[in-house]
Amino acid sequence: MADLTGVRALVTGGASGIGLAIADELAARGARVVVLDLATERPDSLAAGLGFVTGDVADSGSVRRAVRTAVAELGGLDVLVNNAGIGAQGTVRDNSDEEWHQVLDVNVVGTARVSREAWPHLAASPAASVVNVSSIVATAGLPDRVLYSASKGAVSAMTRAMAADGVADGVRVNAVNPGTADTPWVGRLLAATADPATERAALEARQPHGRLVAPEEVAAAVAYLVSPTAGSTTGVELAVDGGMDALRLRHR
Repeated sequence: MADLTGVRALVTGGASGIGLAIADELAARGARVVVLDLATERPDSLAAGLGFVTGDVADSGSVRRAVRTAVAELGGLDVLVNNAGIGAQGTVRDNSDEEWHQVLDVNVVGTARVSREAWPHLAASPAASVVNVSSIVATAGLPDRVLYSASKGAVSAMTRAMAADGVADGVRVNAVNPGTADTPWVGRLLAATADPATERAALEARQPHGRLVAPEEVAAAVAYLVSPTAGSTTGVELAVDGGMDALRLRHR
């Protein structure tokens, strides 16, 4: 498990859900990890060994301060995981201009802001890697997810372009595409429905392996992508979706 010993990593949106699982997994494999999150005080969810900086990916000044603080604490930067993001529901008729601007600003421009600030430090690393957390909605059309899908589709396209630019700087860039995961956000969506148990069963049945994706499974995929064993892997999207995007099973 200690294949990331000495690696210096920054994980955005790492105080809960998939981000927290990623931070914990990287640390368990030997990395030194700093979490960047909106919280103004260190969240209780963070293990003692994880560092913490307050930052808002929707604000360039905040990102600049947070990345510089994290780099100073770590003594450099080898890995960036762009996980921070917000969700949205609705068809193309449902979301206001304000919602479109907010979600794209956080999910797309926020990823660019953090990457832009971290890039010079990554370029100075002998084993630099960026992983962007995209989604199944970037590759499969799901109902009531137009805005969220647009944002994650942009993240996937950004990943390929960043990877192309990163070759010259020695920075590998990849993405993970989780399916519907068992996260606090999904839990809140289910709790707001008239029949949470039925809705959860429907989400589980939509994925070929018949359950929600565990955050820890996404974290393990990220750990592989940033590890030295993935040194020839760049510009890819690794699906962690129970086969939802690629498989077409025959119903019995």
